[in-house]
This record gives sequence, structure tokens and C-alpha cells, in this order.
Amino acid sequence: MNLFTETFHTLLYRPLFNVLILLYKYLPGNDFGLAVIVLTFLLRLILYPLMTQSIRYQQTVSEIQPKIQEIQKKYKNNQEQQAKEIINVYKEKKISPFSVFLPLLIQLPLLIALFQVFRSGLQPESMNNLYGFISHPGEINYLFLGLISLPEPNILLAVLTAIVQFFQLKTASPKIKSKKTKKKDSISRFSEMTQKQTPYFLSVFTFVFLTKLPAALGLYWITTSLFSMGQQYILRNHDKPK
Repeated sequence: MNLFTETFHTLLYRPLFNVLILLYKYLPGNDFGLAVIVLTFLLRLILYPLMTQSIRYQQTVSEIQPKIQEIQKKYKNNQEQQAKEIINVYKEKKISPFSVFLPLLIQLPLLIALFQVFRSGLQPESMNNLYGFISHPGEINYLFLGLISLPEPNILLAVLTAIVQFFQLKTASPKIKSKKTKKKDSISRFSEMTQKQTPYFLSVFTFVFLTKLPAALGLYWITTSLFSMGQQYILRNHDKPK
């Protein structure tokens, strides 16, 4: 293995794999699906402060969209001034585009590691990655609730994941009331169309993606989407003006 692969394996893949096996061994019922759910929940708790910041940034970005559209319309023939005005709005609200995407960039290696755990880690030879102080769990039962084989794709779970993903995306951003006008400019129409179509497109993509991958990944996806919806609900109620 090269240095990058070895570092990734040592710092992310192997710890996640070992925690998953520990959860499987000690959780009641020895249900591997339950171990996946608990592992996902623990990871989201660790990432909670980071995701809180990201959600609040996204909410603020959504709230300033009407003002951004007004600037784009007002300075549509002066791109330089338009850029300056938009930058001023971002500065006024203390928003950095990098800050919005930073949590996603940090999560990416973690998601890749989980993907590898669920795709390659559910094989007998993967037990070579156990730490010396963790005993071999023996033959693992990979059935979730006695019904779904987690190492294999599952259409039903893929459909359920896509549905949960759809509702999570629909509730991800606060609905902003825009002024009703007889004629909307092309930028406003494109923005509204994109916002409406994105949940449908990503949900279909999720379904197609998961029909070829282990059901364990779908179970992780459902759990993290439900956690995100709960976190969004908590933050919106906490941040409401009293």
C-alpha cells in the first residue's frame, strides 16, 4: 500500500471496522443491522457541532437568496458591480462559501471509509483487520431483523432510502417567501426550478446507486437522513425568535 492508502486504512477504515464488530458482539440480539444503525448514530453525534454550523450557514444562504436575486436583476448588465454587491451581502451576514462546504469536505473521507467497510468489510477475510485486543466474533449473521441480507443489494431498502432522502432534502432548507411579481426574470425561474427538481433528481440517483451496493449502505443512509431531519428540526425551533 502507498502512504495515502495506508494512512486512510489506519486512521479511518480499520477503526470504523473494529467499532462495528464490537457493536455487533455486545449489542443485544447480535443484529448486524442494529450495529450499523448505532455506529451511524455515534458518528453523527461526533459530527453534530460541525453539522450544526453547516445547517445554520445553509439556512442563512437560503434567507438571503431574494436579496441576491434582486442584485442580479439590478446589475444584470454590470457583472463587476453585481459581484461586489453579492460579496458585500455575504460579508454583512458573515458567510463564507468555504465555511458552507467545509463540513461536507471533512465528511467525505469518512463516507468513503464507511463505504469500504460496508462493501469490503463484510467478507470473512476482512477479520484480519481486527485489533489484537478484539476477539474474533465467529460466524456473523448479516441478516437485519432476520429479513435483509446486508452484504447484498436490496430493492426494498433502496426504495425506502430514496423516499427518506427525498423528505430530508425537502425539509433541508427553510421556505423563503418571495415577492409575487407578474414576470420573473430568468435567474429567478431557474433558481426555483432547480430547487424544486433537486430532491427528485437526487432521490432517483440514490435509488439507482443503492440497487448495486450492499444494503448496509442503505441502512446507514436512512439513519443519517433521519438524524439530519431531527437535527434540522431542533435547530429551527431553537433559533426561532421568541
